[in-house]
Amino acid sequence: MTGQHWIEEAGLIAVIRLDDLSCALQLTEALLDGGVRVLEFTYTNREAGRAIETVRREFGEACHVGAGTVLDAETARQAMIAGAEFIVTPTLRLETIEICRRYSVTSLIGAFTPTEILTAWEHGADFIKVNPASLAGPAYFKDVLAPLPQVKLIPSGGVTLETGPEFLKAGAVALAVGSHLIDKRAVAERDWGTIRERARAFAEMVARVRSPEHPVHL
Repeated sequence: MTGQHWIEEAGLIAVIRLDDLSCALQLTEALLDGGVRVLEFTYTNREAGRAIETVRREFGEACHVGAGTVLDAETARQAMIAGAEFIVTPTLRLETIEICRRYSVTSLIGAFTPTEILTAWEHGADFIKVNPASLAGPAYFKDVLAPLPQVKLIPSGGVTLETGPEFLKAGAVALAVGSHLIDKRAVAERDWGTIRERARAFAEMVARVRSPEHPVHL
């Protein structure tokens, strides 16, 4: 991967982990209205592939759509067929990195320890998803990146409006945000206004932290 990737440009990934994806189009529209352009539908729901296909067909290039909680290369392949533009794993899966590279699909590979992080990177992962980020904390990112500045880290799991800025300042290239952005009650009640406002709050936070007045300290 050369140059800045669109995930880095966006700086924010909405992690959509829901039991009911029948409202995927309405949810996507609310997120887009709020300024969130990168969406991850997790394969904890068997309808994730269909949601990816539907959203990509409806919204086209207005957003980037990927598959999360991908446990093996075969699931990754199925997600790619559905139209996934990126693949996210919860743990270190070398065979998934391989298939992503084979088909030129972006990979976000789950890792936690420095050894796992470097192994994933050396095997060609585009990004490393550190999960749970709430356990690691921003200081961990700063400590890992000191000897491994070339690695592109993304925190996932417990990222909030309060902790997000600290992760970015510590060197994270983007944030993966789940329940603090995709409020399950709001989705169940079809309260798209709440989703839109949360999306706007996160998007504005990323933009604010990245402004010249808030330099990153490594």
